[in-house]
Amino acid sequence: MGKGGQNDKQDEREVKSFTWDDIKVHDKRNDKWLVIGGEVYDITRWSRRHPGGSRVISHYAGQDATDAFRAFHNDLNFVKKYMKAIHIGTVKPEDQSEIELRSDFRELRKTAEKMNLFKTNVLFYTLHLAHILMFEVLAYLTMYYFGTGWLPFLVSVACYTIVQAQTGWLQHDFGHVSVFKNHYYLDHILHQFTMGFIKGASAKWWNHMHYQHHAKPNVMDKDPDVRVEKLFVVGDKMPVQMAKSNKSSMPFNWQHRYFFIVGPPLLFPVYFQFMLIRHVITRREWVDIGVLIAFFIKFFYLYVPLLGIGNTIFFYFFIRVLESHWFTWVSQSNHIPMEIDEDHAEEWLPLQLHATCDIEKSFFNDWFTGHLNFQIEHHLFPTMPRHNLHKIAPLVKSLCEKHNLSYQVKPLLQSFIDIVSSLKHSGELWYSTYNQYHVS
Repeated sequence: MGKGGQNDKQDEREVKSFTWDDIKVHDKRNDKWLVIGGEVYDITRWSRRHPGGSRVISHYAGQDATDAFRAFHNDLNFVKKYMKAIHIGTVKPEDQSEIELRSDFRELRKTAEKMNLFKTNVLFYTLHLAHILMFEVLAYLTMYYFGTGWLPFLVSVACYTIVQAQTGWLQHDFGHVSVFKNHYYLDHILHQFTMGFIKGASAKWWNHMHYQHHAKPNVMDKDPDVRVEKLFVVGDKMPVQMAKSNKSSMPFNWQHRYFFIVGPPLLFPVYFQFMLIRHVITRREWVDIGVLIAFFIKFFYLYVPLLGIGNTIFFYFFIRVLESHWFTWVSQSNHIPMEIDEDHAEEWLPLQLHATCDIEKSFFNDWFTGHLNFQIEHHLFPTMPRHNLHKIAPLVKSLCEKHNLSYQVKPLLQSFIDIVSSLKHSGELWYSTYNQYHVS
């Protein structure tokens, strides 16, 4: 026991203190440190084994990840057991200044916890899953009983599109481990069931992409949702960079027009379909591959006897196109019109506020967007059950007013219009910059 005590004291003496200047330089691919709660961790090797993926944690290399860490993890005690081995020191006391905005946000989180806003209403999610399964049954029974004429066919398409879109919102909750919390294995199982077996997509691919988006929303080179420069330029920085580099032959000044052709219609049936299949194959995600196969067996087993192989394939892609419209307009309305910039290591609250906005609350808006009309609150508290997001919204708004941060709430239709307006603005900025640098 005495020897163990000596080792503990020796470990305490060996703890080093670092300044932020020491820490910031460790942001390289093979040299990554980050800070959580004033403690410094070397994540260079650990990032490869990080359950959320190597990229999401690496995006905070050389930065303070305290609030991001808290936002993503429910069981802190469980996670911290794995952090001891990579702990290398502390931030020097004089470099641990507690700014008011940061402390106010952390107090807001404590308030949300006291209000039980992280507590799940299981009945809400049970009913939500039930209504999805009801529409899936209706999609099949409509053509089974009424034939495959155009009217029953279109009714089935509508029902199955609802299934796909609403399952997208439901799997989003399971993917964030916001339903069963510390019983995270239930979230993972239901994430595979909803994302894989009902929706026909990959849970692991979604985690890989979406966690990065939440960690650094609208941050160029870090948020995969704004890595769109092959087809579009967004925000104010990307158009200028692309124009100066002259690396693309795309007519970006027309992007607000061709968006309607290559954006909403093709995102799911082409781009997402290709990316998720490539992800599961190249990374050998055998569970996801198995669940995907099960989805397609189910789908073709049910519909080929009714429609034949050709019409079943048409039925599938017709649904994917409609679902893609639904998803694209909803998801991009909260982000594309907002600030899109390089990484400036912002505090968690302004980082999320600059990249997100809300849409007005109504029964339809809540259902249609999967409660992502409260995108600000969801980004600040990604593990908060979505049925509670509207309850924390007034407190978030008050905090934003105190710190002079823009808190935007829009009508649903206006948020859709703003997508196109934003694309038009970015395209015009690209065009004027391109002419300035490359046209004599």
